[in-house]
Amino acid sequence: MLTLNNTHIVKDTDPRLRNKSEPVPLPLSKADRKVLEAMLTYVRRSTNLEWAEKENLSPAVGLAAPQIGVFKRMLIAIVDEEVGDDQYVTREFALVNPRIVSHSEQRCMLASGEACLSVDDVHEGLVPRYARLKIRAYDMITDKEVEFRAFGYVGIVLQHEIDHLNGVLYYDHINPTDPWTTKEKDIVIE
Repeated sequence: MLTLNNTHIVKDTDPRLRNKSEPVPLPLSKADRKVLEAMLTYVRRSTNLEWAEKENLSPAVGLAAPQIGVFKRMLIAIVDEEVGDDQYVTREFALVNPRIVSHSEQRCMLASGEACLSVDDVHEGLVPRYARLKIRAYDMITDKEVEFRAFGYVGIVLQHEIDHLNGVLYYDHINPTDPWTTKEKDIVIE
């Protein structure tokens, strides 16, 4: 099995990270499935302190294929979604050719800003994202085409990873003149 660690992460100083990724032919080839499985393992293990230390992994909730030098439209996200008062369910995504098919005009953002495995420098500021969106993709975990809605933190993570597939980095969204500015209807997630 292909294994990944921090040395496999492509940094934003590499101009290739600004390229648009290529669509992935379906059904998935064995090679593409192997890459997705390695990415999924990285993200799962990166949030487990024992595994992260043993394998030198930086914590992650998502990973896009370009971040490991594979310029194909594939991403992983593992996010805890709030389903009630202090109740969470972990959602895992292994998406191929994801597309945002609709979205709200309302924006949301993390109060602390965003971070990225590919970005070592600090880029402070709010990163505006769609508050609600609908995504269509092939999901390797369920082995089928899916269409689903995402909002809040889950939506932010998925938009961050989809941006990587389009050569966009989170700090591209930060307002350069007033990085902490919000609009009246923006949702700021603490």
